[in-house]
Amino acid sequence: QLKLVESGGGSVQPGESLRLSCVVSGFTLDHYSIGWFRQAPGKEREGVGCISRSGDSANYTDSVKGRFTISRNNAENTAYLQMNNLKVEDTAVYYCAALPRPRCSVRGWGIYDYWGQGTQVTVSS
Repeated sequence: QLKLVESGGGSVQPGESLRLSCVVSGFTLDHYSIGWFRQAPGKEREGVGCISRSGDSANYTDSVKGRFTISRNNAENTAYLQMNNLKVEDTAVYYCAALPRPRCSVRGWGIYDYWGQGTQVTVSS
């Protein structure tokens, strides 16, 4: 059974950092690109960033460029979202998703086949 499980969320103050993990099971991570998405209360789901299947390229939405970094360790079947200098507006439930293509897309979340259950990130002072 294909499964993605996010972890690492929590409550932090503005300017602090968190690292989210996405552990996959039931399939081999290196067959999939990985996207990170988030959804705040009352808002639509939005793409945060994504990383290609090989890990040689990553794309980010403008609001997180320079603050967030996506990486992956295919040997450990894990992808990561490092979030630095967090802002109040980053508060949301964060999801990872898998796409069986070599290249990823930070938009069009509907093309991703498999999703995790999400992890809450709250940034407040």
